[in-house]
Amino acid sequence: MSVAARRARVLCLTLVAALCGAATEAQADWHFTPFIGGTFGGQTALPDLEQGAGSAKTVFGGSAGWLSDGLLGIQADFGYTPRFFERDATAGLLTGSNVLTFGADVIVAAPLSVTRESLRPYLVGGVGLIHAAIEEGQDLFPELFDRARDSVGINMGGGAIGFITPRTGLRFELRYFRSLERDANPFTGDRAALLKFWRATVGVVVRR
Repeated sequence: MSVAARRARVLCLTLVAALCGAATEAQADWHFTPFIGGTFGGQTALPDLEQGAGSAKTVFGGSAGWLSDGLLGIQADFGYTPRFFERDATAGLLTGSNVLTFGADVIVAAPLSVTRESLRPYLVGGVGLIHAAIEEGQDLFPELFDRARDSVGINMGGGAIGFITPRTGLRFELRYFRSLERDANPFTGDRAALLKFWRATVGVVVRR
């Protein structure tokens, strides 16, 4: 793991610990949200042999956070996208790939005094770790493949939460993820973000 990635992991854990410690002193709700969705619109400076980063892929994950009755909240977010760099099963250039994200986020939501029990829109953004792994089974370009890359990344987006019962509801969200690290594409030589993509998800919210 690179020095930047280690620093990002330490920063995320520190932010989560500090924010969670502050949250215990306030009266608000804890939200636990497993989600499923898709990634799309991806671009990368990594050796994307199958040109699969831009195609839609299924993403799984979850988040846990604290949301006040007012404007602010915090959460930790985890997402996993298998076969991120693979276009389809027939190309055969890659034997495996995935993208994993972990971040500490700040939420700015519409106050409950305004939304009551209707849909509650919010904005979210944070910093974290983006891990990308590519396995090239043919050894066509062994010098290009680090097998795994870790980078510091940011994310931003928004969504809405609506509760069906006092304890359970649904969350709809759209986010943009981008690595802060830049690299040269091994095929074109152009410098660009190591990885960037969009993520759209729907999740089941459990409120405590």
